[in-house]
Amino acid sequence: MKTIGYAAHSADSELVPYHFERRDLRANDVAIEILYCGVCHSDLHTVNGDWGPQPYPLVPGHEIVGVVRSVGDDVKNYQVGDHVAVGCMVDSCQHCDQCQHGEEQYCREGMTATYGSPDRIDGNSTQGGYSKHIVVREEFVLRIPDGMDMAKAAPILCAGITTFSPLRTWNVGEGTRVGVIGLGGLGHMAVKLAVAMGAEVTVISRSKSKEKEAKALGAKGILASSDEDELKASACAFDIIIDTAPVKHDLNVYTPLLDVDGSLVIVGQVGPLEEPLTIPLVMGRRRVAGSLIGGIAETQEVLDFCAKHDIYPECEMINIDQINDAFARLAKGDLAHRFVIDMESLDAA
Repeated sequence: MKTIGYAAHSADSELVPYHFERRDLRANDVAIEILYCGVCHSDLHTVNGDWGPQPYPLVPGHEIVGVVRSVGDDVKNYQVGDHVAVGCMVDSCQHCDQCQHGEEQYCREGMTATYGSPDRIDGNSTQGGYSKHIVVREEFVLRIPDGMDMAKAAPILCAGITTFSPLRTWNVGEGTRVGVIGLGGLGHMAVKLAVAMGAEVTVISRSKSKEKEAKALGAKGILASSDEDELKASACAFDIIIDTAPVKHDLNVYTPLLDVDGSLVIVGQVGPLEEPLTIPLVMGRRRVAGSLIGGIAETQEVLDFCAKHDIYPECEMINIDQINDAFARLAKGDLAHRFVIDMESLDAA
């Protein structure tokens, strides 16, 4: 299938229009016309080569919403016209213990990422959602719930599941005291989801400049991490902290804020951190953990949860030819919303 997208041709080049071929339908494939694609901070990191060499030309994008245009002969769960979504992965081995219990993101053989990964069958590099079409095996296609606003749903496929999964894993519910470090693309979704689960949520930020915004999302307020007196007064205040900071930072500021048996879960930074002190961990049986997106079943769960509770990311709609400006804004700071590309603009571009 011939299609068009926007691709980076090197780590230091802008994204430009790129004509390429999607694979012919296999028996278990679904061909999707992409209507909207979210812009994730990890798209910027990947394109820039921050996480290692990439197979350029590279079409980013793993927050994909669209409509089914054709299906393979063996596809049973989707038909032409269905509203569907694709997240951060498009394949896995399907037979290891992790895949068998719905944790495909931790596949023992390595998941196949939506872009920049070798296809498990033909070896060609996968290309992502900054494009007009995508072909994905049925098991990795998700259903958009009836009535969900498709224009706002795309970031749920990454920002939503990345924060939903640890909230579910650590059994967040009524009365759980949740801290959220950062109020960017991930952080604002963590607040919305935790509030909907019944938690008492506090945003942890360098200053209180976004306090009005945090309260509007349902948080009780902001704890200023630059205020030493406020930090001391908040010792042992949280059962879990979701750490969405996307850069190297100092965990020692935050671990004393956990109660006994509390956990700080890293979902933002992929890479080095400042050297941690073990005293707060040992003295309070506190934990530092990490979490990577969620499995396919859990990703469907967060879509259904958001539809039920009318939860959407804060979105700024852009045209595809604005993507380089959006990347520049992302690089300057973690915005408190997500960019979403209206793929209808790709025709005009």
